[in-house]
Amino acid sequence: MKHPIRSRVLPLVLLLTGAAVILLPFVWMLSLAFKPRDEIFTTTIEFLPSQIEWSNFTFALTETDIPLFLWNGLVMVTGILFFQILFAVPCAYALAQRRFAGRGLLFGLVVAALLVPFHVTAIPIFLGFAQIGILNTMWALILPFIQTAFGIFLFRQFFAQLPADLFDAARVDGMSETAIVWRIAFPLALPAATAFAIFSVTAHWNDLFWPLIATTDPNLATPPRGILYFRDQESGDNVGPLMAAAVIVTAPLVIAFLLAQRKFIQGIAAGGLKG
Repeated sequence: MKHPIRSRVLPLVLLLTGAAVILLPFVWMLSLAFKPRDEIFTTTIEFLPSQIEWSNFTFALTETDIPLFLWNGLVMVTGILFFQILFAVPCAYALAQRRFAGRGLLFGLVVAALLVPFHVTAIPIFLGFAQIGILNTMWALILPFIQTAFGIFLFRQFFAQLPADLFDAARVDGMSETAIVWRIAFPLALPAATAFAIFSVTAHWNDLFWPLIATTDPNLATPPRGILYFRDQESGDNVGPLMAAAVIVTAPLVIAFLLAQRKFIQGIAAGGLKG
């Protein structure tokens, strides 16, 4: 017979331990961002600074191009998410609610595409973009990601749970398939859309691999690429402002997740209920 207290305490301890391990680098980053320079390079570990050094954030915002990097990141992730939703939702709806030859095969290919990392296709995409001359543009950062197998899979799983009678009734009322997708199916799929948006924005906001390849213009630098410029050209070993810049870059993602966590959990749970 299981002890009720032990069965509850052990999972809680494991969860708290895992959370502490994951959060420790972020806590240390936050600590360094608020510390004066003479408290950063010490032989002892102190999480709380003796005094808050706001000049680290002032330096990061005024003496570097961090605001430009944040704007570039916002434009990039917004553009990617817009096109991903635009293409993934109709594709997922067709795979879930329409009957046509080869539907199972197409869905199998979508699932197989989930196993192919972007790095495999990066070189052909780079060579193709070089041929048509769009490297070093914002389009070079957006176009490779407008198709998303994960988005199609997630929305398809959600749409598969919706009753077919709902869409049949809409067709009887004279609605086109396009209208059904965007006026009925997509509003019902907002939890899945929120979950997908969190995944998409986080992945591309933090991506360094492709921006490092596709662009060389500092004016097109995204936040991770911008931090590299900041470290090399501006701060050197001035860790305080560098960590302050990292906090500024990370904060929008944390805030967005906290605001959308309920719908995020709903979308993930709903997307895995039906195969």
